[in-house]
Amino acid sequence: MPNPKRKLSNARRDKRRTHYKGENPTLSVDTASGETHLRHRVTADGYYKGKLVFPHMRKDV
Repeated sequence: MPNPKRKLSNARRDKRRTHYKGENPTLSVDTASGETHLRHRVTADGYYKGKLVFPHMRKDV
């Protein structure tokens, strides 16, 4: 396998890694419960895409 001839400097390595920044998570608001949640995940009340998928997760029951 090919190997590098010289050690890559820390500055050059860090310049390459500058684009690996953390991004803010995309949030959605559920149509049925009005709750803010992460995309493609069930809300804390058990709703997904406006439908109740986990009735046992509801707080008012």
